[in-house]
Amino acid sequence: MTLTVRNLSFAHARQPSLDGIDAAFEAGKLSVILGPNGAGKSTLLSCIAGVLKPDAGTASLDGTDISSMPATARAQRIGLLPQGAETHWAITAEALVALGRIPHMRGAGPSIDDRRAISAAMSATATKGFAHRVVTALSGGERARVLMARVLAGEPQWILADEPLANLDPGFQLDILGLLRRQANDGKGVVAVLHDLHHAVRFADHLLLLHEGKLFAQGSVKDVLTAANLARVYGIDANLFKDEEGAIQLFIKGKIKA
Repeated sequence: MTLTVRNLSFAHARQPSLDGIDAAFEAGKLSVILGPNGAGKSTLLSCIAGVLKPDAGTASLDGTDISSMPATARAQRIGLLPQGAETHWAITAEALVALGRIPHMRGAGPSIDDRRAISAAMSATATKGFAHRVVTALSGGERARVLMARVLAGEPQWILADEPLANLDPGFQLDILGLLRRQANDGKGVVAVLHDLHHAVRFADHLLLLHEGKLFAQGSVKDVLTAANLARVYGIDANLFKDEEGAIQLFIKGKIKA
């Protein structure tokens, strides 16, 4: 399974948001898209998901242009957790997760396979304990896990998550990142937009660093998050180091003075 972006460009209201992006993602890896505010991270993910159609270039899945795929076929293969995903419906957590099976449903109600997928998604996200509670009564961390379960219930080959850690406490952030890590370990392709560089260093296999709508760097953590790149893109004095256990960590000394 391959997901590729070739010479992709997109403009919002005549202002270019993405300019000639070339990237490749691999199944079985957790890829993270980084960059300052306004760099084009969410726009790129939306183009990959087929929500936005590029003005030029393509995002393709196994050689097929994603924007040309029928919506149902695309939803069966790509699961999207959009930025600020929320629900205001007074439905149970289990009912919300079941919505993730809609691209697969063929009859009036869920099949045995649908029920199995829903149950597996709720087990993976540790949400079975509040399956019958109304979603609007759940905590922010609980809702985040339910929304992720809805994505997993669709059994997509690719999981795209746009800022899945927003407004979550540190513990819940680690829960979501651990879940994405396990999905990649199970062979799925995972692409996430993150803001926290420390989380990217700890969890990512592959990084894309965007700057002013262009792809500034792509590759491993140590190749992308160099002191020079961090200074140029974020204006910070920072460097990678290995801790006493041999794990790569990021130390941010401060902002570089103009």
